[in-house]
Amino acid sequence: MGKMVLIVLGVLVAAIAVFLIVVAMQPADYRIERSIKIDAPAEVVYAQVSDFHNWEAWSPWAKLDPDAKNAFDGADAGKGAIFTWSGNDKVGEGRMEILESAPNSLVRIKLDFKKPMEDTCTTEFKLKSEGEQTAVTWTMSGHNNFVGKMFCMFMDMDKMVGDDFEKGLAQIKAVAKAKAKAKSEK
Repeated sequence: MGKMVLIVLGVLVAAIAVFLIVVAMQPADYRIERSIKIDAPAEVVYAQVSDFHNWEAWSPWAKLDPDAKNAFDGADAGKGAIFTWSGNDKVGEGRMEILESAPNSLVRIKLDFKKPMEDTCTTEFKLKSEGEQTAVTWTMSGHNNFVGKMFCMFMDMDKMVGDDFEKGLAQIKAVAKAKAKAKSEK
Protein backbone atom coordinates (compact mmCIF):
# COMPACT_ATOMS: atom_id res chain seq x y z
CA MET A 1 0.00 0.00 0.00
CA GLY A 2 2.83 2.41 0.90
CA LYS A 3 4.64 1.60 -2.33
CA MET A 4 1.50 2.41 -4.36
CA VAL A 5 1.13 5.80 -2.63
CA LEU A 6 4.76 6.60 -3.47
CA ILE A 7 4.23 5.66 -7.12
CA VAL A 8 1.09 7.81 -7.38
CA LEU A 9 2.87 10.69 -5.64
CA GLY A 10 5.87 10.30 -7.98
CA VAL A 11 3.63 10.35 -11.07
CA LEU A 12 1.82 13.42 -9.73
CA VAL A 13 5.09 15.28 -9.06
CA ALA A 14 6.37 14.33 -12.54
CA ALA A 15 3.13 15.57 -14.18
CA ILE A 16 3.35 18.88 -12.32
CA ALA A 17 7.00 19.26 -13.32
CA VAL A 18 6.17 18.59 -16.99
CA PHE A 19 3.29 21.08 -16.84
CA LEU A 20 5.54 23.79 -15.32
CA ILE A 21 8.18 23.17 -17.99
CA VAL A 22 5.56 23.43 -20.75
CA VAL A 23 4.29 26.72 -19.27
CA ALA A 24 7.83 28.10 -19.00
CA MET A 25 8.44 27.29 -22.68
CA GLN A 26 5.41 29.27 -23.89
CA PRO A 27 6.18 32.53 -25.74
CA ALA A 28 6.32 35.50 -23.39
CA ASP A 29 5.58 38.22 -25.94
CA TYR A 30 2.10 38.66 -27.37
CA ARG A 31 0.50 40.84 -30.02
CA ILE A 32 -3.16 41.17 -30.93
CA GLU A 33 -4.11 43.07 -34.06
CA ARG A 34 -7.29 43.90 -35.96
CA SER A 35 -7.92 46.29 -38.87
CA ILE A 36 -10.80 47.95 -40.66
CA LYS A 37 -11.41 50.49 -43.43
CA ILE A 38 -13.64 53.41 -42.53
CA ASP A 39 -15.47 55.71 -44.94
CA ALA A 40 -14.31 58.87 -43.19
CA PRO A 41 -11.28 61.16 -43.30
CA ALA A 42 -8.37 60.34 -40.99
CA GLU A 43 -8.92 63.49 -38.91
CA VAL A 44 -12.46 62.35 -38.02
CA VAL A 45 -11.26 58.89 -37.00
CA TYR A 46 -8.24 60.32 -35.16
CA ALA A 47 -10.55 62.53 -33.07
CA GLN A 48 -12.32 59.40 -31.82
CA VAL A 49 -9.20 57.56 -30.65
CA SER A 50 -7.02 60.46 -29.46
CA ASP A 51 -9.58 61.82 -27.00
CA PHE A 52 -10.59 59.46 -24.17
CA HIS A 53 -13.80 61.49 -23.70
CA ASN A 54 -14.98 60.10 -27.09
CA TRP A 55 -14.39 56.45 -26.19
CA GLU A 56 -17.75 56.14 -24.43
CA ALA A 57 -19.42 56.19 -27.87
CA TRP A 58 -17.48 53.26 -29.31
CA SER A 59 -15.45 51.34 -26.71
CA PRO A 60 -16.57 47.70 -26.51
CA TRP A 61 -16.10 47.84 -22.73
CA ALA A 62 -17.98 51.11 -22.03
CA LYS A 63 -21.44 49.51 -21.73
CA LEU A 64 -20.33 46.48 -19.66
CA ASP A 65 -20.54 48.40 -16.38
CA PRO A 66 -22.76 51.49 -16.31
CA ASP A 67 -21.67 52.10 -12.69
CA ALA A 68 -17.92 52.10 -13.43
CA LYS A 69 -16.01 55.02 -11.94
CA ASN A 70 -14.17 56.85 -14.74
CA ALA A 71 -11.79 59.80 -14.44
CA PHE A 72 -9.85 61.97 -16.87
CA ASP A 73 -6.57 63.70 -16.09
CA GLY A 74 -3.69 65.36 -17.89
CA ALA A 75 -4.19 66.79 -21.36
CA ASP A 76 -7.71 66.94 -22.81
CA ALA A 77 -6.62 64.80 -25.77
CA GLY A 78 -3.46 63.51 -27.43
CA LYS A 79 -0.13 63.07 -25.66
CA GLY A 80 -0.46 63.26 -21.89
CA ALA A 81 -4.19 62.46 -21.76
CA ILE A 82 -4.99 59.99 -18.96
CA PHE A 83 -8.06 57.85 -18.36
CA THR A 84 -8.62 55.71 -15.26
CA TRP A 85 -11.47 53.34 -14.53
CA SER A 86 -12.70 51.04 -11.79
CA GLY A 87 -15.64 48.76 -12.39
CA ASN A 88 -17.12 45.31 -12.10
CA ASP A 89 -15.40 42.02 -13.00
CA LYS A 90 -16.11 42.55 -16.70
CA VAL A 91 -14.16 45.83 -16.95
CA GLY A 92 -11.78 45.56 -13.99
CA GLU A 93 -9.60 48.48 -12.97
CA GLY A 94 -6.81 50.28 -14.75
CA ARG A 95 -5.21 53.32 -16.29
CA MET A 96 -4.42 54.46 -19.84
CA GLU A 97 -2.06 57.25 -20.83
CA ILE A 98 -1.41 58.48 -24.36
CA LEU A 99 2.38 58.39 -24.75
CA GLU A 100 2.55 59.43 -28.39
CA SER A 101 0.12 61.13 -30.69
CA ALA A 102 0.77 62.01 -34.33
CA PRO A 103 -2.26 63.79 -35.79
CA ASN A 104 -4.26 61.64 -38.20
CA SER A 105 -1.76 58.76 -38.14
CA LEU A 106 -0.89 57.32 -34.68
CA VAL A 107 -2.03 57.10 -31.07
CA ARG A 108 0.20 55.03 -28.73
CA ILE A 109 -1.15 54.23 -25.27
CA LYS A 110 0.39 52.72 -22.16
CA LEU A 111 -2.27 50.46 -20.68
CA ASP A 112 -1.95 49.41 -17.04
CA PHE A 113 -4.41 46.81 -15.77
CA LYS A 114 -4.76 46.54 -11.99
CA LYS A 115 -7.71 44.14 -11.77
CA PRO A 116 -8.61 41.37 -12.38
CA MET A 117 -4.95 40.69 -13.18
CA GLU A 118 -2.02 43.12 -13.15
CA ASP A 119 -0.43 43.70 -16.54
CA THR A 120 1.11 46.50 -18.55
CA CYS A 121 0.95 46.60 -22.32
CA THR A 122 1.05 48.98 -25.26
CA THR A 123 -1.96 49.72 -27.40
CA GLU A 124 -1.74 51.50 -30.73
CA PHE A 125 -4.11 52.91 -33.28
CA LYS A 126 -2.43 53.40 -36.67
CA LEU A 127 -4.37 55.37 -39.25
CA LYS A 128 -3.61 55.64 -42.96
CA SER A 129 -5.55 57.69 -45.48
CA GLU A 130 -6.55 55.70 -48.54
CA GLY A 131 -8.48 58.02 -50.83
CA GLU A 132 -11.88 58.64 -49.24
CA GLN A 133 -11.25 55.99 -46.59
CA THR A 134 -9.04 55.58 -43.54
CA ALA A 135 -7.41 52.24 -42.77
CA VAL A 136 -7.28 51.73 -39.00
CA THR A 137 -5.15 49.09 -37.27
CA TRP A 138 -5.64 48.53 -33.53
CA THR A 139 -2.94 46.53 -31.75
CA MET A 140 -2.11 45.47 -28.22
CA SER A 141 1.30 44.04 -27.38
CA GLY A 142 3.10 43.11 -24.22
CA HIS A 143 5.08 40.57 -22.26
CA ASN A 144 3.59 37.76 -20.16
CA ASN A 145 5.09 36.67 -16.86
CA PHE A 146 4.80 33.02 -15.79
CA VAL A 147 1.20 33.41 -14.57
CA GLY A 148 0.27 35.17 -17.82
CA LYS A 149 1.80 32.34 -19.84
CA MET A 150 -0.22 29.82 -17.83
CA PHE A 151 -3.42 31.83 -18.33
CA CYS A 152 -2.82 31.96 -22.10
CA MET A 153 -2.53 28.17 -22.26
CA PHE A 154 -6.20 27.91 -21.31
CA MET A 155 -7.63 31.15 -22.74
CA ASP A 156 -7.26 32.31 -26.34
CA MET A 157 -6.27 35.94 -25.72
CA ASP A 158 -6.17 36.71 -29.44
CA LYS A 159 -9.78 35.61 -29.82
CA MET A 160 -11.02 37.18 -26.57
CA VAL A 161 -9.42 40.59 -27.07
CA GLY A 162 -9.54 40.38 -30.86
CA ASP A 163 -13.33 39.96 -30.82
CA ASP A 164 -13.60 43.08 -28.64
CA PHE A 165 -11.27 44.97 -31.00
CA GLU A 166 -13.51 43.98 -33.94
CA LYS A 167 -16.60 45.27 -32.09
CA GLY A 168 -14.82 48.49 -31.17
CA LEU A 169 -13.57 49.07 -34.72
CA ALA A 170 -17.07 48.50 -36.09
CA GLN A 171 -18.41 51.04 -33.60
CA ILE A 172 -15.64 53.55 -34.44
CA LYS A 173 -16.61 53.06 -38.09
CA ALA A 174 -20.26 53.88 -37.37
CA VAL A 175 -19.43 56.93 -35.23
CA ALA A 176 -16.80 58.31 -37.62
CA LYS A 177 -19.00 57.76 -40.67
CA ALA A 178 -21.88 59.65 -38.98
CA LYS A 179 -19.54 62.49 -37.93
CA ALA A 180 -18.07 62.73 -41.45
CA LYS A 181 -21.56 62.82 -42.96
CA ALA A 182 -22.73 65.53 -40.55
CA LYS A 183 -19.58 67.55 -41.28
CA SER A 184 -20.10 67.33 -45.06
CA GLU A 185 -23.74 68.45 -44.73
CA LYS A 186 -22.76 71.71 -43.03
